Amino acid sequence: MAETYVMRPSRLDDLQSLIELAELSGPGFTSLPVDVPILRERLQKSDDAFLGRLQRIEYGKYLLMMENAETGEVVGCSAVKAGTGIDQPFFNYRVITLAQASQAAGNLRFDMDALVLTNEYVGFTEVGTLFLKPEHRGGGAGRLAAQSRYLLMAAEPERFGTKVLAELRGVVDNEGRSPFWECLGRHFFRMDFTEADRLSATTDNQFILDLMPKYPIYVDLLPPEAREVIGRCHSDGVGAYKLLQWEGFEFDRTVDIFDGGPLVTVQRRHIRTIQESRRVRFEAGDVDSDPAAKLGLASSDMMPEFRVSLAKSILKDPQTAVVNPDTLALLKLKPGSEGRIWQRSK
Repeated sequence: MAETYVMRPSRLDDLQSLIELAELSGPGFTSLPVDVPILRERLQKSDDAFLGRLQRIEYGKYLLMMENAETGEVVGCSAVKAGTGIDQPFFNYRVITLAQASQAAGNLRFDMDALVLTNEYVGFTEVGTLFLKPEHRGGGAGRLAAQSRYLLMAAEPERFGTKVLAELRGVVDNEGRSPFWECLGRHFFRMDFTEADRLSATTDNQFILDLMPKYPIYVDLLPPEAREVIGRCHSDGVGAYKLLQWEGFEFDRTVDIFDGGPLVTVQRRHIRTIQESRRVRFEAGDVDSDPAAKLGLASSDMMPEFRVSLAKSILKDPQTAVVNPDTLALLKLKPGSEGRIWQRSK
């Protein structure tokens, strides 16, 4: 049951579980490369971030693991990167519209889209790395993985940027072939999509600056199969895209330079989960049979022992919420502790 899932900070001993998730995620999932040293480093950086061992908070890379509290199995993950473009460039293509007009040609006028290489999201907080094992999707688990990232920001907002972005995986087939890459990127990089994807995940991205075209690329000059996938996300990411739109994220006319996947942004203060959540004092009680109980999420709302679970709750007053004792156990809290709840609107 999804009710037994809990999101918690990753630990150094999660390496084997993270490797399994990376292998299941498939081609094009850049933030989960099947590379043991990188994944081990990812866990170390997350540990440092949660424990506050960073020289600058913008370097924080927080990895959350979804655990089945009954079995201890890690079944998914999601992450928050406090600041993009700070430790290495974050390149994208911005889709711009160029107006073409000529009086000499009989007042002919039309617009053309072009792709321009940019590095304009410096300091944005990025949410990503949302992946669940297929057999654990549904029943609220996806929402738990997604919304836990925003509750993390609400717990200590000073650790995160005022603007938030998410980059969705573009169209890539089961063999790791990207139509956008084959028609555009391959001509400049002279390598397979998977190799470019690996370099993006394992280097400082200087190779992108060295090899990418420095001038606008007219979209109409690309083959139809490339034009059709610009701004489209992978079929496995449609659910995540809908959740992002529900939170208030909007397509920013910016796409990934490798697979053409969409990039969406929002002001942190406008994120729905953050706006609708509130800090409360928890009381324990039987809420399952109470018609006033609402489904939602509950979090411990603190670092480094940040935890989130699905929960039913009743607002006793604006500062007090009643939840099941099992919910408090999942959050490792006692009655009287403070935390945060988000209740789903009916």
